[in-house]
Parts: sequence; structure tokens; C-alpha cells
Amino acid sequence: MFKRIAVAFILLWSTSQVLFAQKADTLSITLDGVKYPYPVSYYPIHTEGQDLRMAYMDIAPARPNGRTVMLFHGKNFGGYYWTSVIKSLSSRGFRVLVPDQIGFGKSSKPFIHYSFHQMARWSKALLDTLKISKASVLGHSMGGMLATRFALMYPETTEKLLLENPIGLEDYRRFIPYATTEEHYRTELRTTAESIRKYYQSSYFTYWKAEYEELVRIAGGVTTSADFPRWARVAAMTYTMIYEQPVVYEFYNVRVPTVLFIGKEDKTIVGKALLSPDQQAIYGQYKLLGKQTAAKIPGAKLIEFDACGHIPHIEIPAEFNVALLGSL
Repeated sequence: MFKRIAVAFILLWSTSQVLFAQKADTLSITLDGVKYPYPVSYYPIHTEGQDLRMAYMDIAPARPNGRTVMLFHGKNFGGYYWTSVIKSLSSRGFRVLVPDQIGFGKSSKPFIHYSFHQMARWSKALLDTLKISKASVLGHSMGGMLATRFALMYPETTEKLLLENPIGLEDYRRFIPYATTEEHYRTELRTTAESIRKYYQSSYFTYWKAEYEELVRIAGGVTTSADFPRWARVAAMTYTMIYEQPVVYEFYNVRVPTVLFIGKEDKTIVGKALLSPDQQAIYGQYKLLGKQTAAKIPGAKLIEFDACGHIPHIEIPAEFNVALLGSL
């Protein structure tokens, strides 16, 4: 009798340790457990009656050349995935500013009206606070939509507009069925590390490497957080922002020097799961979208990468950084 109780106690203790270990591996929705490559500071923002914090890294080079590059991350990422780009730029004398936009990364996750215009204004305010009057702006994926909006709003501040596989090169409202933010929220609640891995494998990279698992660990780590429902609702709200606030019709109005960096095998479509396989084959074709977009932006330069997907700065970092530095 006592032996059975002892065995049961040991099994219960072992199970609790496993659960504790799993809980310990859970990431907070502000990525408190994720180490960024450089020190993180916070810029205070007050909006819609809420006090928020925008996280950012401000990296000063050893030998400054007097120029600054600001990096805008994609929807599924934060400043942590820019490491190789930061090192490359910094080694050539550039000051590098890397904000996590509100709703992403280490920044606050409020329930507010999300807007590219507002994000651009906050980014400009951060530049002003740091007394940076001019910067080149590199935007990846969703960050490309934001960078475009920033350049349209603040052309005098934007030295160059640099777009790395930006989304929004086509109007998703034309072919993606409409769904409410609440419907997207329910979809986001079903997110798991495995569903994230499958999406990254099918859309982001041409060949899966073990090193990409770190991206999955971070994105998937928040799904077991007690605050995950807040993260999921914010993710749904920012999806609505992307869907309802296109920039594709305003490329003709860009008046700053622009370079597009396009991985030609990218097949990213915002809302891809809502399309049939036949429809998915029609849209998100970056080997065509890159050329079409470059033709819309006055004087734009197009740099294409063969055998590369959605994130050139991670999939082919050396080649991407050479092209980036050459364009600056």
C-alpha cells in the first residue's frame, strides 16, 4: 500500500517537473526571455488613454560615417532577426536604429486602432528624440509597407527607401475573402509552433535549415503563454491593418531614391489559407511582383536573388548584405 503511494507520489512529482520545465520555456508576449543582439531601450508613447512602451535598439558604430539606417521588421518578427544586417551596417560606419513597432516584439501589445500612419509617426518621433534628422529606411515584409508609408509621409527625412520582399505589392482585398478581426482572432488562437513551422517552410524559405528553428522557437513560444489570447487579438488587429490599408496604389507618389531587394522564390500571400491551391498559384509571385513594383516607383532600382525566398537577409545573408551596402 505504502509502496503504491510512494510510486504515485514520484510519478506526480515527475509530471509536475515536466510541466514546470514546459512552463519555464514559455515566452512572454513581450519576449522577456528572448535575448536581443544589442541593448534594448524603451520609448514612451501615450495613445488612446494608454501608456505604452516601444522597444528599440540604437547601435553606434566604432567609426561613424554620419549616416543612419532604420530597420522595420515584418509582422511575424521583431528586432532579434536583424543581427547580421546590424553587424554589416555597423562595420561600415552606419548608426543603426531598430524599433519593435507597438504590437510586436518587446513592445507593448495594446488593444488600439492599428495604423501604418500612426506607426510611421511614432518612428519619426523616435528619430526626433534621438536627434536624427535623416535616415535610410529598410523595411522587410510588413515593414516594407510601413517603410513606404514613412517615405510618403516624411520624404525630407528619408534618405533612401529600401524594401526587402515587402508585402502589399498587390491589393489583397481584390482576391482574399473578407473576414472580421474577430474571425481572425479565433484563427490566431489555434496557432501552434508546428503550424508556424509549416507556414515558414511553405512560404518563407526555399530550403529548410536547422538554424531557422530559432525563429519558430520565438514565434511558437508565445503560444503557451497565459497572455497568448492578448497576443492573438493584437495579431488579428494588425492583420486587419494590412488588409485594409494598402500602399500599392501610392508607389507612384514615392519621391525618394528606392531600391527593392527581392527573393524571387517568395510566395507570401497575406491570408493565403483563405485561398484554394489554384488561387494560391496565381498570387504572391514575387518574381513578377518585384518587376511590376519597380516600374511603379519613379527611378527605383531592382535587385533580385535567385533561389531565395521571403527573407534574403537570413537565407542568403552575405549576398544580401553586399547588395545592401552597395545600395547605400
